[in-house]
Amino acid sequence: MKALRNYLDKIKPNFEKGGKHEKWLSVFESFETFLYVLGDTAPKKGAHIRDAVDLKRVMSVVVIALIPTLLFGMWNVGDNYYQSIGQTDVNLWQSFGYGFIKVIPLVLVSYIAGLGTEFVFVYIKGHEIEEGFLVSGLLIPLIVPVDVPLWMLALATIFSVIFGKEVFGGTGMNVVNPALLTRAFLFFAYPAKMSGDTIWISELSKGEGIVDGFSGATPLANAAAGSLDKLPSTMDMFLGFMPGSIGETSALAILIGAAILLFTGVGSWKIMLSVFIGGITMGLLLNLFATDTNPYMALPWYHHLLLGGFAFGAVFMATDPVTAAQTEKGKWIYGFLIGFIAILVRVLNPAYPEGMMMAILLLNVFSPLIDHYVIQGNIKKRLKRAKAL
Repeated sequence: MKALRNYLDKIKPNFEKGGKHEKWLSVFESFETFLYVLGDTAPKKGAHIRDAVDLKRVMSVVVIALIPTLLFGMWNVGDNYYQSIGQTDVNLWQSFGYGFIKVIPLVLVSYIAGLGTEFVFVYIKGHEIEEGFLVSGLLIPLIVPVDVPLWMLALATIFSVIFGKEVFGGTGMNVVNPALLTRAFLFFAYPAKMSGDTIWISELSKGEGIVDGFSGATPLANAAAGSLDKLPSTMDMFLGFMPGSIGETSALAILIGAAILLFTGVGSWKIMLSVFIGGITMGLLLNLFATDTNPYMALPWYHHLLLGGFAFGAVFMATDPVTAAQTEKGKWIYGFLIGFIAILVRVLNPAYPEGMMMAILLLNVFSPLIDHYVIQGNIKKRLKRAKAL
């Protein structure tokens, strides 16, 4: 590491004012601060917080927390593929190897398209590359089906960086979660790839066909169609042995990521817990009023928590520190409404079996309003207290 530090110090003058690459100073500083915490300190006068944990370090923790879902997703992609062609004698490493080959291009395209777009804005505006895409670049491939065309993913990623971040001023100023905006773009622009009612497995090679008895449709699609008997067992749902978006199927892997976020203090346990409480509440209400005309309403509440993107959204999307509510009471309201609305949309809208994306994007927009009324409520309470004195 010392050799790398010396090398950076050696080439840095070329990027400083008067150097031959001075226009790329912001890009150089972005890479430098990604590798090292700089020795800059706040001014000596006044009160300032000095901490080595900057935004890059926080984002790095989130990336580490996503690794279990990424690794399991790779294995699950391979396992679903081999099941679809009738090969049941495949070992863990063969399944993982096949999934690795299929998933890595999605990750690369996400980062290349997203960071490439940010490089353009860095050059134009002359500021550092913002750290937010370090996480978004990995979240995006984890919330899409493995068979999404690479050009679609690149187009959606570019759209989300421009219209989800840069038009608002960049990381920290965005109104909605950029990764979810990518998925929303794909859903509305190319619904055949994202609706959830098609076969979500890796594309078959020429001459291969899906064997009889295999269904690659997502469990949510089966539930929306009223085919509750086709759903996996509760344990398979929890472990993730089912088709779906790459990183969203395994509740176990997601819980491991949640533990990392909570242990490091990066994720908000209030938002995570309140999302699940909201989902459970709506699930129980639907169970209470279940009718024969909509069998989906009879789906046990705990199945809702294990299917689709509910758990993944609660842990990694709803807790986004930029777009989530900031007040303590607001976090409870924000999370509860996400879980409540997600299950409501999922069950009562037959054309859209997954509601987590819509619920989070909607509450992203309303989170400033929630915080506003929480703050105003606190002000009124204090004024009443002051008058009483």
